[in-house]
Amino acid sequence: MKSIQEFNLKEITETREYQKSPEAWDEQIFYFLLVDRFASEKEYPLYDEKTDYENALKTDKDKQNWLDSGEKWIGGTLKGITDKLDYLKELGVSVLWISPVLKQPVYSDNYHGYGTQNFLQIDPHFGTKDELKNLVDEAHKRGIYIILDVIINHTADVFLYDAADPFYTGQEYPVKAFRDKDGKAVIDPNNPDYSTVWPEGGVWPEEIFNLATFSKKGYIRDWESDPEYREGDFFSLKNINTGSGKTDAYKPSEALKILTECYKYWIAYADLDGFRMDTVKHLDPGAVRFFVTEIKEFTQTLGKKDFYILGEITGGMEFAKSICENTGLDAALGINKIPEILENVAKGYSSAENYFSIFTNSQILSEGENQWYHKRVITMFDDHDMVYKPQHKERFTADKKTAPLLKNAVFLNFFTAGVPCIYYGTEQGFDGSGDHDKYVRESMFGGEFGAFRTRNKSFFNREHPVYKEMKKLAELRNEYIHLRLGRQYLREISELKTNNFHLPQADQTRCREIIAWSRIFSQDEFLLAINCELEKAQKTKVLIDSEIHLPGEKFICVYSSDEKKIGEEIEIKEADKGKNYLELEIPAKGRAIYRSF
Repeated sequence: MKSIQEFNLKEITETREYQKSPEAWDEQIFYFLLVDRFASEKEYPLYDEKTDYENALKTDKDKQNWLDSGEKWIGGTLKGITDKLDYLKELGVSVLWISPVLKQPVYSDNYHGYGTQNFLQIDPHFGTKDELKNLVDEAHKRGIYIILDVIINHTADVFLYDAADPFYTGQEYPVKAFRDKDGKAVIDPNNPDYSTVWPEGGVWPEEIFNLATFSKKGYIRDWESDPEYREGDFFSLKNINTGSGKTDAYKPSEALKILTECYKYWIAYADLDGFRMDTVKHLDPGAVRFFVTEIKEFTQTLGKKDFYILGEITGGMEFAKSICENTGLDAALGINKIPEILENVAKGYSSAENYFSIFTNSQILSEGENQWYHKRVITMFDDHDMVYKPQHKERFTADKKTAPLLKNAVFLNFFTAGVPCIYYGTEQGFDGSGDHDKYVRESMFGGEFGAFRTRNKSFFNREHPVYKEMKKLAELRNEYIHLRLGRQYLREISELKTNNFHLPQADQTRCREIIAWSRIFSQDEFLLAINCELEKAQKTKVLIDSEIHLPGEKFICVYSSDEKKIGEEIEIKEADKGKNYLELEIPAKGRAIYRSF
């Protein structure tokens, strides 16, 4: 579509019934994928590690082709995702977050989707708007909600500055021209001829195809300097002028109003359940509040009482909490230190307290201990950007020494505070690493840039040990409300021969001790533990809640990576007055859950 005048929201919505929001978003399991890298309609043979590992690196030419392909379109589609919904359902996924699908410039290789040229059209690389709608419909039939990645901060690189070195100075730069279908800057920036440059030139809808849409202040250099990071261009992507003013009296720009109507259209048309807002740090809080308010009010009219909007908010957790509370965002992505510390604790490279303290030590909590972080932070490790690893990107299993602890990382993610999110490929043990984002954006379905440096091999292996374990853990999380909503406490441990209780610590190399924590809900305690040792089982004493339990009472094992231990009963013992404990034995690189009864 060229213009927002081509649709009428009332006509689209008045006779249609829409999917209701879930009762509790914070009890879901999210899964994030890049559309171009996940699945296509073409089926490739399943990957066999023994014969296919690094099959794309056999010659220098092959290797270069594989490397070059990582920065181009590979061929994932919306229909491909639809074909794999059963794979995701079986894994335990209940919310599917997909990368942006709106149209990119034809002269761009922005396979990731974060540089939009037309906000009212699906990129043909991904498919059609009917295929988006069908994906959502089929997901809903399986009890899966769909969250779409959206951008209001910037467009694609749709114009060229008339300046040699347009870095941010606080002043506007002159614009030479908008880009045509070949990427050439030849379209009159002041009076574009919409009829001749449609559909591949400029930026659409027509209402934003003008210079007033953009800030025009050049590229950001200092990513921590305000207002530079709000007004400047995100690399070559062109920053949108969203409005001005303080949050409580913000005046949205016409561009922001138009984009908001565009995204209402996609909700109305495709029955989407939520949005993930890109680059929230780079937006005025007032712009975010306007967008969130408009979208939530609109979706209320559709019967979606809790349309979910989560924001990508860099800048620290306290900043993220402030932005959420001031704008109406439902949740913040657990970026910055959460993914990094979660990963390092699971690997034994960081003391457990460094992770658990994130959820308890805030000085500005107002909803009760743990509760804000529990409900409003999306936690994940591995992702498509890895901003916490600016120089060298790598997935969890790229560290070969600690790769066997991946299941422990999933266990930690699923059963600690926050809303867990899986990054595609983690369930297949992807091990991408390198000095570019592409290395952690491997293709799941095959094609020219497959995982494990392969070509034309797929990775939808339901028998993969990590997939099977993740499925099992998802079932446990769904079975026990305690593991989703329980209050969380990192537990002190002690050697069996002493009562020297202390929090587990990492030494100069790795954590050599069992990490244990409790989830308590309605006076019922679950004790969870992981062993970071790769080669030996460990025994330890673990303190439990002495206000709830008495010596002589018992806990029962409801899960263990050593299946022989499931059903095992352990008696509570007294260490000192007022201190009760359990003796646990956890297998090498293993996990366990015990429940009081």
